[in-house]
Amino acid sequence: MQVVIHRIPMDGSIRMQLSRRMAIITLNRAKKHNALTRELWQQLYEMVVHLSRSGQSDVLVIRGQGDAFTAGSDIYEFSQLSLQEVDEAFETMEKAVSAVESLPIPTIGVINGFAMGAGFELALACDLRIGCEKTKMGIPVGRLGITLSQKFVKRIVDLLGPSRAKDLVFTGRIYSGEEAYRLGLLNYYVNSDDLNSAVVELADKVQSQSQASLRAVKESVARCVQTTVPAWNERGFPYFVDSRDFPEGVKAFLEKRSPQFKRWKRR
Repeated sequence: MQVVIHRIPMDGSIRMQLSRRMAIITLNRAKKHNALTRELWQQLYEMVVHLSRSGQSDVLVIRGQGDAFTAGSDIYEFSQLSLQEVDEAFETMEKAVSAVESLPIPTIGVINGFAMGAGFELALACDLRIGCEKTKMGIPVGRLGITLSQKFVKRIVDLLGPSRAKDLVFTGRIYSGEEAYRLGLLNYYVNSDDLNSAVVELADKVQSQSQASLRAVKESVARCVQTTVPAWNERGFPYFVDSRDFPEGVKAFLEKRSPQFKRWKRR
């Protein structure tokens, strides 16, 4: 059976298929590397909430159409929004990512290409990730004036540690599939020709385990990694974009040039 969420935009969609108690969500906006608009993030959230409440599946697979998992949020859409609307768009995105993270059933991210920015966060919200030689993972927000909340950063720190998390933003570093596997961002690394069969095999293996055991370990791990960190900025969290750097970063992105950020002055 296939379920297609309502309110499908003209240039993209999110599809969910249900088969043998396995749910497969496909991000389908290949011409934009599956970059997600506010509407698509909201659809993803609604789909995951429905899946959680329905109890129809024992495992969720999230994948992207074409050559990307997802390039993250749609920067072109950001250029049409006010700063407040952009912050609200990030809140919608975080809501969707958190819904995936808190889903009681195991989740598998198929990182078949780009997983950038918010797409990187969505990948890290999955319990397991499988990738290939085409995988590219990173969060190059420093070129856009996008700031990161505690939830964003914590996902990265939990897997990479503090120094590598800072390095990703400080330098805009992008990990190849092999590097991502070596550092633990990917649990499995296979040839791209074998990716689809490897995903099915992995999902079948997960489904063969005790559902009680799987749910218990998800809850226990979540409790183990929960921490609180004080906000260092006077604006507090969550906020997601800088009022000075973000407009220049987006403009430079659209104009395909390096951003010219103004230097901060010490008070």
